[in-house]
Amino acid sequence: MYKQAIIVRADLGMGKGKLAAQSSHASLSAYKKVLKADPDVARAWEMEGQKKIVLKVQSEEELLDCFQKAKAAGIPCELIRDAGHTQVEPGTITCLGAGPWNEGELDAIFGKLKLL
Repeated sequence: MYKQAIIVRADLGMGKGKLAAQSSHASLSAYKKVLKADPDVARAWEMEGQKKIVLKVQSEEELLDCFQKAKAAGIPCELIRDAGHTQVEPGTITCLGAGPWNEGELDAIFGKLKLL
């Protein structure tokens, strides 16, 4: 089974619409990475219903730690930096998309994070 993890910085105080937009950027960016690196995983995830989970962290440091752990485990992932047109400063890292990837491997890294 495959799923995608989207990890959002809760400390930025982004509104619901901004959170949805940033999460969407993370989902699509990470998916594109998987599609390029392992098309079979991307297709399997699509066929399984595109399972996703949205989690939260409380700081940029915590988000970067998640990113480094995912990269070290070989999980395709992507950090999202905002353009800064609305609620946050330009270049602010808002969230992380990881996978779609093996559910167990994602849970091993992100399993202790709380749902957004």
